[in-house]
Amino acid sequence: MRSEVTVSWGDNATHRFDLEEVQPMTHEAARAWLDEQFVALECEPVRATGKVLIADKVVAVAQGAGAERFGAAEHREWAQAYARAVSAALSKPVVRVDVSTLTIGY
Repeated sequence: MRSEVTVSWGDNATHRFDLEEVQPMTHEAARAWLDEQFVALECEPVRATGKVLIADKVVAVAQGAGAERFGAAEHREWAQAYARAVSAALSKPVVRVDVSTLTIGY
């Protein structure tokens, strides 16, 4: 079964991460990693109530990190960890994060 995460900023940049040969993250570790990154990147909740869904964190972390971070060789390990966390947290083998439209597809 194919396992990959694609992060896109529309026509500006798209980064694809093949997770076939990568050690998966546990669901709990993935949620914790995304929580840490959400805080570290100073992401803001999108809802007035302050409630942050895991899907919101997935998009917000990608947005906060920016396309440059996903494409930079020195951040390759971070980008791979993001892809692993997204796949595990959402429990989906194929995920497409579209930052330009703030959407996630499976």
